[in-house]
Order: sequence, then structure tokens, then C-alpha cells
Amino acid sequence: MPDPVRPRILVVEDSPSDVALLREAFAQAGGGVEMTCIQDGDAAVPHLRRSAAEPPDLVLLDLNLPRCDGRAILAAMKSDVELRSIPVFVLTTSASPEDVAHCYALGANCYIRKPFGYSGFVDLARGITGFWFTFAQRPR
Repeated sequence: MPDPVRPRILVVEDSPSDVALLREAFAQAGGGVEMTCIQDGDAAVPHLRRSAAEPPDLVLLDLNLPRCDGRAILAAMKSDVELRSIPVFVLTTSASPEDVAHCYALGANCYIRKPFGYSGFVDLARGITGFWFTFAQRPR
């Protein structure tokens, strides 16, 4: 029986400490996730367009990024026929009801407030791998 394909996550996040927490949390959660990180909002959409033949299985997108913010990235992805089917989970510190509503209106698949501390990140990683990469039917 062939090995299952490792899920690929693109993390668009400018905080090196949050990226490190996510890497460690997904490693501890298991599931063999392959993670690519982009720290600059301007680089996210061009990266996705270059990898359109083999897109990530999920994008974890921060809203507050340098240059091009997460809202603009989300809008660009969901208006692009090649990118719109890529699931996007907004992962941010903002609890603003306006941000939540706006992101869902733009086509976000999920809106998550960043957890506090390492154990919260591990719980998040387990939740994503346990549900999204195990039970959810995703576009291919």
C-alpha cells in the first residue's frame, strides 16, 4: 500500500515566533505536514501562482502583514480562477466582528484567533490535522 501524500500547508505569517510555534505544533501533532512559510504579503499570491500546478492543501493566512495585508491576499486568491479553490484559514489576533465578517464575505473557509501559548498552538494543529486532513473532503 502506498504512503499517503503529506498534506502541504502554506503559512503566510510575518512573526518568526508564530512560525516557529506552528512548525513545532504541527510536528508534535503528527500527520507529517509539509510546511512552507512566506513572511511578506507581497510574495504570497505570486508564490501561489507559481505553484498552481501543485497548490498547497491549505493556506494559513495572517491578516496583519507588511505591505500587502491578509485581506488583500484573500481577495486576490478568491478572485483568481486558478487559486480560488485553495482552502484559506485566517489565523490572526483580531477578534473584530468586522474582520470576521469581511473575511468570510471574501471567501475564507475558516477564521481562527491565534491561540495563547504553545499548548494552544498544538491543540490548533491537532484540530486541523485531525479534522481537515482526515475527515474533510478537500478540492483536488
